Amino acid sequence: MKHMSLQEIASACGGTYRGEASLAAREVSNVVIDSRKVIKDSLFIAIRGSRVDGHSFIPQVMKNGALCAVSEQDLGRTDSPYIRVDSCEQALKDIAEHYRRSLDIKVVGISGSVGKTSTKEMISSVLSQHYSVLKTEGNFNNEIGLPLTVFNIREEHEVAVLEMGISDFGEMTRLAKIARPDICVITNIGVAHMETLGSRDGILKAKTEMFRYMNPEGVIILNGDDDKLRNFTPENGIAPVYFGLDSACPYHAEQIRNRGLKGTDAQFLTPRSSFCAHISIPGGHMVYNALAGIAVGYALGMTDKEISRGIEKNAPIAGRNHLIEGEHYTIIDDCYNANPASMKSSLDVLTCADTRTAAILGDMFELGSREKEMHYEVGVHAAKAGINVLICIGALSSEIARGARETIDTCSPVPKEMEIRHYDSKAGFFSEMSDVLQEKDTVLVKASHGMEFAEIVEQLKK
Repeated sequence: MKHMSLQEIASACGGTYRGEASLAAREVSNVVIDSRKVIKDSLFIAIRGSRVDGHSFIPQVMKNGALCAVSEQDLGRTDSPYIRVDSCEQALKDIAEHYRRSLDIKVVGISGSVGKTSTKEMISSVLSQHYSVLKTEGNFNNEIGLPLTVFNIREEHEVAVLEMGISDFGEMTRLAKIARPDICVITNIGVAHMETLGSRDGILKAKTEMFRYMNPEGVIILNGDDDKLRNFTPENGIAPVYFGLDSACPYHAEQIRNRGLKGTDAQFLTPRSSFCAHISIPGGHMVYNALAGIAVGYALGMTDKEISRGIEKNAPIAGRNHLIEGEHYTIIDDCYNANPASMKSSLDVLTCADTRTAAILGDMFELGSREKEMHYEVGVHAAKAGINVLICIGALSSEIARGARETIDTCSPVPKEMEIRHYDSKAGFFSEMSDVLQEKDTVLVKASHGMEFAEIVEQLKK
């Protein structure tokens, strides 16, 4: 890793280098916080976690080939160099910021209430048709994960696509200070993290902190169909570029053909051209993801042919609208995370199935004082969507079941007959799973990550 000598690292994080002076000019091979990922000449940063303190692994990682450790503790006399700091978490961010500043690379920052990951995957697929791309993997989108993603950037990479997730004010400012995006994409302003951000206006304020540290000659790309984003004026004076289904947006789609679980066909229009492409992942939201990918591709000088190829090559990842053809069921694995908007969107995808349909829904977290109301609204949507079986698991999800039952009891005309069940835990559902589901059902699995619904997906696959 160029520009990452021990001397530079100590200076970047305001730490004190302790060790042989002759080693201070040595460059580290990588930066890790997981002792199991140490290789020769690694820099190990000893993060204190809720369960494990990284400082306890310092002796072992040095034996395993690490060049240096970053520590909040005085390690006394030691044969290996280390950098003493006040806070290892802050050091991680400061070192990542230093490394990002040393890189000649374009950075695309992505945020929003819903669809960050699927948009990141689409944009990465598009850009990879022309550039060497590094993208955020898994859930590495917070104040620990983003720096680790930045440390994975190497000389061969031409573009980094970084997902930026927050839950409170100030977090996006700190992430943007590290990422220094050239292109900022915001997918929408929903209700996720209402508990800490208070309102959609609060969410808008927190998300748009991204612009504070972006390239002053960069590009801002926003969802023009979102009421909060459509009327937003950035303080940095950069005029946003809009995408959406509204024909007033420079990047929009027409002739959209829903092909059920096989995806969507659409004609995409840009400021100077139009082309058709097939999106293999089902769901209307994927059209928005494709439009965001087109806008980013244009900002980086790509051709329609390259962009179209990237859209068509985009494939789902586990836990994100991943279609699994199992022996007994067709599974829509969307269990990585959930909020009211994404729940409703996934239910709409489920209705595209040509079999009996079942939705296994769990609790949604961080919704604030309206959490019960929002769960109830998902139940209303499920009933009106006309799915066959609704299975709700968790304390809050009892409101989903209640919303569905009351909608069926009071609506006129009555929605399709629906079987509704609620379980306090996954174990309760597992004990009755074979009685509730039928062979060849199409089953949606969705809940907030903390519900650990990946276990349900694995049971369905068996």
